[in-house]
Amino acid sequence: MRPDPAPARPVAGTSQALLTKTRAIVSVKICALIEINPHLRRVPAPAAPRNVVVGASMKTLSACLLAGFAILALPQAASAQQVAMIDGTEVTRVVIAPPKSDLAGIIRTALAEDYNAAPRDTRAWREAQKLYFSYGERGFEPLWLTESPTGAPVFSPTAEAVVAAFRAADRQGLRPSDYLTDAIATPPAGADADALAAFETAFSAAVVRYAQHLHGGRIDPTSVSGYFDLQPRRIDAADVLSRISSGEDPETVFASVEPTHREYRQLKDALARYLDGSMDRQVTIPEGPLLRVGMSDPRVPALRERLSLPAASDTLYDQALSDAVLAFQESLGLQPDGVTGPATVAALNGGTATRKEDILANIERWRWAPGEFGDFHVQVNIPEFRLAIRSGDEVTYETRVVVGTPKNQTPVFSDMIRHLVVNPYWNVPTSIARDEIGPRLISNPGYLASQNMELLYGSQVINASSVNWSATSINTFRIRQRPGAGNALGQIKFLFPNKHDVYLHDTPSKALFSRSFRAYSHGCVRVQDPFAFADALMANEPRISGASLQGMFGPSERWVNPETRIPVHLTYFTLRVDEDGTIRSYGDVYGHNARLIELMGV
Repeated sequence: MRPDPAPARPVAGTSQALLTKTRAIVSVKICALIEINPHLRRVPAPAAPRNVVVGASMKTLSACLLAGFAILALPQAASAQQVAMIDGTEVTRVVIAPPKSDLAGIIRTALAEDYNAAPRDTRAWREAQKLYFSYGERGFEPLWLTESPTGAPVFSPTAEAVVAAFRAADRQGLRPSDYLTDAIATPPAGADADALAAFETAFSAAVVRYAQHLHGGRIDPTSVSGYFDLQPRRIDAADVLSRISSGEDPETVFASVEPTHREYRQLKDALARYLDGSMDRQVTIPEGPLLRVGMSDPRVPALRERLSLPAASDTLYDQALSDAVLAFQESLGLQPDGVTGPATVAALNGGTATRKEDILANIERWRWAPGEFGDFHVQVNIPEFRLAIRSGDEVTYETRVVVGTPKNQTPVFSDMIRHLVVNPYWNVPTSIARDEIGPRLISNPGYLASQNMELLYGSQVINASSVNWSATSINTFRIRQRPGAGNALGQIKFLFPNKHDVYLHDTPSKALFSRSFRAYSHGCVRVQDPFAFADALMANEPRISGASLQGMFGPSERWVNPETRIPVHLTYFTLRVDEDGTIRSYGDVYGHNARLIELMGV
């Protein structure tokens, strides 16, 4: 049995008679908290915690009442929830120590109101219950305040530790001013119970806000773009406060709610080096038009400096500079063409030239990511135009991909690969049918036939040439492309059913994979060598391989269902960190990074 924390000195004005009366009232209500009717939906007590004893009898109720009074007779209350055996029935006994000061009473009333107001069995209800139990265990005495030798309210040692964490929030990629607000700058002077309770509430809110920002970020992903389809990771606020109130070191509690991804930790290390001044500052190359041999551009001197070439008196992009760019491209696996485009500029600005703002934005996006990617998973990183399969910490397969254009962006979300489809139909999205195919049918009714497509009304195939397209909307029909060599999805697609109708697939347009910038699709992700990818993807499926899938080639669509669903994550990181800590930078293809930096105010 762990004793309660020592209660704070009662606020002036709390009489012994009032304290005795309060103790008696709470004693009765404690027993009311142990329900005997499993259908009872709300206990009509201010605090309203609920416990169900299935099959309890009147004899059990009497024992419960006696047990409740016995608990309150103890000099120090026990844990807020205890498991006990009554008449052979296991019950959860709720122990709420009575408030011993006006301040504690105010805190109790506020928590009880939150608890009663929350709809039952919701997240808010569960959090309010935990918070009520947590404070009830300590008699609702404040967590963040204590008395100085002169009797003035001052920060408790726990609060001092939390304030130290707030002051160092910039090292977490956060802003100290978001937590060290005027409301908690200093404890209120005097012993006014309302002012002290308001301080306690504001301090707890700051603690929860800080933990939430560490856990799931401080910016709503959808405020950056509607293409971010991510469920915000929510903190268990009551659990955080309960752990701190039980004596756990605040720094340890805060660290435990952060993401555990390796790259997240390494980006935080890079941020620390930046703040400490130990990260070297290399020249940054501004964005601009494509640069080829013979062109002049004001960025050329910066390029020459970045690539350690002798300075020149003009701005000519000469052969020597092109050769240096080509060598740099080859070292990073970029398309080695000696041309400086967006991908090359982004790579040149990586590593020690990385900006603080980019580090902060990518740290924030890691906080939006799922807590676990899965032991075996697929990650498509959109700015990188690459796909990787990971088994544990090892990359087992990696390849180039083509993603959506800035107009038709690939969304950012996570799902599960459930099906592989060989010889797929391509069901043309409504937007493409309306904006691209419909206008062509008006001038050329035979267009669908020329593209190996068919028109469907319900499940019936319709001759497109028989439709009066000047008087009929394309939205009345569905369009799909039959399997074949020219099919837009190629010979295989990898399905993870989602509301965006986005998936991974083959493509007949292989030439695009040779380019450094590869944002050309309508939103789906095209894979360079889909059957090599399929072979690596099916590494844990004994009945499926790249070869077995190729053996299904033909005119009919064939569905293959792996035994195990495979997590797939479509992400947007403009900085990636290698195992050795090397930071690689990629272009902000959709502008999400710039928009997030703007919203973060960094």
